[in-house]
Amino acid sequence: MNIKNKLKFVWKVIVKIAQICFGIAFISGCWTVAYFFSYWLYNRIDWHPHHYVGQLINMLAALFIMGLMIQLIGWLFFHKKQKEVSNSLKDALRRISQGDFKVRLSFVRTDPRYQEILDEVNLMADGLEKLEALRQEFISDVSHEIQTPLTSISGFARALQNESLDVDTRNKYLRIIEGESTRLSKLSENLLRLASLDSEKHPFEPKRYRLDRQLGTLVLSCEPQWVGKSIELNADLDDVYVEADEDLLSQVWINLISNSIKFTPEGGQIDITLRHKDGLAEFRIQDTGIGIAEEQQQQIFERFFKADKARSRKIGGSGLGLSLVKKIVEMHHGTVAVESEIGKGSVFIVTLPVALPQL
Repeated sequence: MNIKNKLKFVWKVIVKIAQICFGIAFISGCWTVAYFFSYWLYNRIDWHPHHYVGQLINMLAALFIMGLMIQLIGWLFFHKKQKEVSNSLKDALRRISQGDFKVRLSFVRTDPRYQEILDEVNLMADGLEKLEALRQEFISDVSHEIQTPLTSISGFARALQNESLDVDTRNKYLRIIEGESTRLSKLSENLLRLASLDSEKHPFEPKRYRLDRQLGTLVLSCEPQWVGKSIELNADLDDVYVEADEDLLSQVWINLISNSIKFTPEGGQIDITLRHKDGLAEFRIQDTGIGIAEEQQQQIFERFFKADKARSRKIGGSGLGLSLVKKIVEMHHGTVAVESEIGKGSVFIVTLPVALPQL
């Protein structure tokens, strides 16, 4: 045992002895007060009880005095503390209601009941502070994503006013304006869809249908995209029924298929499978694309997150697609995950509950 621990041990022993001595002194003091008060009272009323009765009365009187003293000490020492805690709670809640989420409460040796309330207030303030940070970041990202295409549209629109431009250059600028307008429209559409889903008032109309047929149709609808990049696309789909909102889930599959095509180089390969496993429908889409770094694989489902912002600006996209995927899948009590390695492609895995058999 080192010197520091020895000193701590000695101090604890001293404190314990002091507590015992104080307790003995307190009990003795209460007993002495009760004894002399009863002795004075007996002489005052000229009553001399039996020795046993007198001792019993003294003991009860001493216990009564001890109770009063404990109540008085508790009121004197803790009333101020309770008032301090109450005032601090009021002040903290008022500041939180005004938007100050950096409030933190801390008291030493407060009542356990108050400590639980203080912990809850601190937890609430911490959560609101994180939400506020996310809100500010979201507004900043939205502003940036909107400003970028608007700047391009404005710049190329001004350039078109130059009458000396040749037809090819003019058509090039018009295509850019059209592309940026489409990008802005898609961003607005995704933002509105996310807001609607977050409000929990978005129409949710689940029905029983064949998931494999939906996937097959969507893969065919994307054929011009993957054929245009000479991508080999393979689909192996089991017959699987789900109870889901078909329109919402189509957004999931379109986003995942489009992303795979977008980030897979020409001549690459995409494999799509659908399996029925242990009461779940497991959808997997694997590509030979650029891949995602391990430390970014959980962040890609956050709104506006882009693993490579420079490349994302070149390829296109707002960083909202995968957040929509995650939101919709969770609405259907499913999960979405990613496995990836830089330069070796990615595989996205979506699991959903299968529909119960029809009776």
